[in-house]
Amino acid sequence: MSDHAPNLDTVTTIRADGSRRFLHPAASRGPYTRMRAWVGTVLLSIYFALPWIQINGAPAVFLDIAARQFHLFGLTFVAQDLWLLFFLITGVGFLLFYTTALLGRIWCGWACPQTVILDLARRIERWIEGDHLVRRRMDKQPATFGRSVRRGAKNLFLAGFAFLLAHAWLSYFVSIPRLYQMMHASPGEHWAAFCFVFLLTGALWFNLAWFREQFCIVLCPYGRLQSALMDSNSLVIGYDASRGEPRSKRSPAFADPSMRQRGDCIDCRRCVEVCPTGIDIRQGLQLECIGCAACVDACAEVMQKLHRPAGLIRYDSLNGFAGKATRWIRPRIVLYSILLLVGASALCAALSTLRPVTVVLGRVRGAPYVLENDLVRNQFLVRILNKRSESIQLRLELPGMPAALQMAGFHEPVTLPPLGEALRPLVVSLPQAEFTREFPLTLRLVAMDGRTILERTLPFAGPVSYTDP
Repeated sequence: MSDHAPNLDTVTTIRADGSRRFLHPAASRGPYTRMRAWVGTVLLSIYFALPWIQINGAPAVFLDIAARQFHLFGLTFVAQDLWLLFFLITGVGFLLFYTTALLGRIWCGWACPQTVILDLARRIERWIEGDHLVRRRMDKQPATFGRSVRRGAKNLFLAGFAFLLAHAWLSYFVSIPRLYQMMHASPGEHWAAFCFVFLLTGALWFNLAWFREQFCIVLCPYGRLQSALMDSNSLVIGYDASRGEPRSKRSPAFADPSMRQRGDCIDCRRCVEVCPTGIDIRQGLQLECIGCAACVDACAEVMQKLHRPAGLIRYDSLNGFAGKATRWIRPRIVLYSILLLVGASALCAALSTLRPVTVVLGRVRGAPYVLENDLVRNQFLVRILNKRSESIQLRLELPGMPAALQMAGFHEPVTLPPLGEALRPLVVSLPQAEFTREFPLTLRLVAMDGRTILERTLPFAGPVSYTDP
């Protein structure tokens, strides 16, 4: 058992003098534990597999910062499309709020990367050092050669796991083939990537080997936000005090009449032993609870041995624990649903504005125009990026322009390879006699089948004479 009883006034992992108390939670067994293991396996598999999966000629997720191209599940975005990040970031945040209001901290306990990788780290720890009782004894004993070997082997495995996570994360930015080339080259040739991997590996190892649940308790703001996001109808993990109290150290199944008046809780502290943040769920909902359901499985296992029904600790709402009906459809959820639908509609509308080709039209550095041989000349640079996985051929038009306008630089159609780009100069000239004032110059890219891909507009500049009235 733990040498410190959890309470509502202090954090279990911090001693009175401010030093760290390491937790060694016991392994739980049960349906929720098995489901969480499967969910974690699937999420880690997705994390490692996404850079390998090809969609429309690019990895499923490839954030190519060097080329300023971002590939997400078959869609290609460029720097000019980054305004769509507003919908992505706010959408993810709002979806988390919505899920919390409905299902409590389901994200923290089941899908948070910190929870997923820490669960695997604890499995590695139990495999090498032994169960929670062995590890607690090792903490209290003086250092020995055997303990040092076990601790060293554990940290070596955790560092290796962190190393894999860091390389997988880097592959999201450089692609798998490029990562493979970097790994076979000298670190000096790719020093930035080399430093990134080892700094990230060190941070992940520190988290897995030492910081652990402190991230959830101390750093993550979500635990503090949950009190504002949840209400009495939100799904939480709790203890049914009406059924469990008063507690006794003996089983209620005994024939002693006095024991029949006792609650189902026998104060075995099994729910405390398996908690990854060291709380006692019987003291009520706490910000340290991540909703992992380890205590639910642990208590159900004890109840099965006592021939009592499971559910003393369970998923339910605070109203449910109080004997009231849980209202799943309520004003907050209806409002959140409407806002979520509006946000999703706005995102779909924004995505519909994406074009297969992106054009950046900019004026050449220097004077905005050149006056030579009675011609007003404007010089531009046109950068065209093909965002599709197939080649495309385009021609340039200047619709609605004066008949005397002359164009040079785009006489022939431009052929772009898949995900390729082209940089072309564009020189537009107009006789000085025809120029009276600045006017908008519209550039239109047209596919060979006549479809307009997109248009860009810049002002055509030139000399303007001013006369006094």
